[in-house]
Amino acid sequence: MADISGITDKLIKTGSLNRDEIISLLENRTPEIRRTLAEKASAVAKEIYGNKVFVRGLIEFTNYCKNDCYYCGIRCGNKNADRYRLTEEEIVECASSGYDLGFRTIVLQGGEDPYYKDDLIVNIIKAIKKDHPDVAVTLSIGEKSYESYKAFFDAGADRYLLRHETADFDHYAKLHPANLSAENRQQCLFNLKTIGFQTGAGFMVGSPYQTYKNIADDLLFLKKLDPEMIGIGPFIPHKDTVFADEKAGDLELTLLLLSMIRLMLPTVLLPATTALGTIDPGGREMGILAGANVVMPNLSPVGVRKKYSLYDNKICTGEEAAECMNCLKNRIERIGYEIVTDRGDNIRFKMAYKNEIKN
Repeated sequence: MADISGITDKLIKTGSLNRDEIISLLENRTPEIRRTLAEKASAVAKEIYGNKVFVRGLIEFTNYCKNDCYYCGIRCGNKNADRYRLTEEEIVECASSGYDLGFRTIVLQGGEDPYYKDDLIVNIIKAIKKDHPDVAVTLSIGEKSYESYKAFFDAGADRYLLRHETADFDHYAKLHPANLSAENRQQCLFNLKTIGFQTGAGFMVGSPYQTYKNIADDLLFLKKLDPEMIGIGPFIPHKDTVFADEKAGDLELTLLLLSMIRLMLPTVLLPATTALGTIDPGGREMGILAGANVVMPNLSPVGVRKKYSLYDNKICTGEEAAECMNCLKNRIERIGYEIVTDRGDNIRFKMAYKNEIKN
């Protein structure tokens, strides 16, 4: 029998576990262990960032995608998807509306849509930055070449989110068609880091075929990559995918992993995702109490929100941005935290930037 209390203490004190220790902790976890780790993770997050929860204004600007990932509701093979694209003007207008509501980070997210060529993305970034120089622009638009990433960075993009999905090559192949590979996905992440982006990775909890060994490999991959942001959330099936009948990921396991990630990578920006709020009405609050410190309200036009359906029963698809923001603000305050509207950079990045300016 593994010494679970010893493993838990080691994680709390050192922020580091080996593969076998991670697997043992996951296999032998208890509600008490989860609560203990949540308490410690929350304390670490507060020590670094205070009781602040950073908001990112999410603009889901296209649900076209050239890929056919087996778990995703906007995969190209889903003939039932009601497709849409926002124009450059609509995207910039959404960003300006978000700015007026206090958002200082805008996240442009979409499927891998060939319509949005590099020049168009560059123009959108420049337009947002021209109107609002103090806004951080985050992109989440999939796998691109090094040259494309560099063009986006040079245009003024600050951050890039690209979930690695799973670090295990064989597991990756079970979730994606043959033209996609974990190797290329991971190389994209290292390219983003090299270029200078604040980089985000992450994975789904409870995805089909996932084992505790897979999760251990994910955590060790994240430790190696050392990203500024990590997004994890429970897998939720979509009715028009290969995995329509698979069960959703587990809330308790997701919360435990949020706490483990906070302890392993203390300065990381860690969202309490919409998927968490979808599987449990209080999921996002639980995520924050487990060590998360970011939420991402939706700034997309209400008319298209239901169409950006990565999984079933997604919450907040009918609320106006201001209504959603006020609701979140009240909910976060009820658990003793405050929504803040600054850029919310990773603390390491902030310190490095200050030193660079000073020198």
